[in-house]
Amino acid sequence: MHRVLVTVLLTLLSSNCLAQAQSSNQSTLPQDPAEIMAAAGLLYSPKLKPWHVKVSYQLYDDKGKLISPGSYDYWWASPDTYRSTWKRGDMSFSEWHVAGKYHYLHEGGHITVFERKLSSDLVSPLPSTAELDPEKVRLQKTEEAFGKVKLPCVTVIRNTFLHDQSQVIPMGLFPTYCFDPAYPMLRAYFAFGATSVAYNKIARIQGMYLAQEIDIYEGKRIYLKASVDSVNAISATAEELTPTKDAKPNTTPNRVPVSSGLATGLLVREIKPVYPQDAKSARVQGTVRLRAVIGEDGRVHDLSPIDGPSASLIAAAMIAVSQWQYRPYMLNGAPVEVETTVNVVYQLGL
Repeated sequence: MHRVLVTVLLTLLSSNCLAQAQSSNQSTLPQDPAEIMAAAGLLYSPKLKPWHVKVSYQLYDDKGKLISPGSYDYWWASPDTYRSTWKRGDMSFSEWHVAGKYHYLHEGGHITVFERKLSSDLVSPLPSTAELDPEKVRLQKTEEAFGKVKLPCVTVIRNTFLHDQSQVIPMGLFPTYCFDPAYPMLRAYFAFGATSVAYNKIARIQGMYLAQEIDIYEGKRIYLKASVDSVNAISATAEELTPTKDAKPNTTPNRVPVSSGLATGLLVREIKPVYPQDAKSARVQGTVRLRAVIGEDGRVHDLSPIDGPSASLIAAAMIAVSQWQYRPYMLNGAPVEVETTVNVVYQLGL
């Protein structure tokens, strides 16, 4: 898994932006991991002025074949007023978030999970302040080598894993964010069982950092490549921020929580996890609990550890579960994304 991540991210490291940062003697990257995450900034800060970004992207299938090009537009006026629109072929999907209310308009084909991920990966790739609550997580700073280049990385580790801090935690077992060596620019995100994202050609937008090129991978395969076409200021009352007359209020949640038992009933392909030799030798056994997001296509697109007896057991469980296939969960006649808990039991002698 480490080799796959390195291969995926090596292409990111050839950009002029990184080369310029490495040659600079004036580093502005903080040393404290919490300060790094704060300095990297979020593109939905209340301090920002209203803005619009237009993006072109290419979507690929499981074999790496180009499906078709598309476009993504994002308008932002405030943390509670923003809009996204995706267009690809005959597919058009828009969603408005205004004053706590959600409207959408969908025409044509299906919008994929990778197109949806483009939105968050572009404008809100870092965890929120609430998600970085010290009561819930701890931040671990490391320096990871990608070929000849070393990047400072911050791993967000759940505090439920504090029971044995002496364990060696494999890179990417928990969500890991890697930054430019000199500046608080996010250059890569990766985690076992989740998409990996490479950020290139970083630009400054109202004092924040915005990647001009984004590559989204799942495992070894690239599923989406995106490039920013333009960024411009808009009025807080721009007409694009008001839902059109034919937009519908949302009656179906974007993600539905389901029980572990219900999700198990939808499982159609199960890969048995390997029992790591180091855990066997140390006679470590027990249950690994994982948080899983199952897409509308029935595939596991996001997987993160809740707790488990050891790091090696968690890693082995995540590698297996990330390959599981489910029947799509149907709500009101349509497939929806679900979040559930997966329990993987390791028992010696079985």
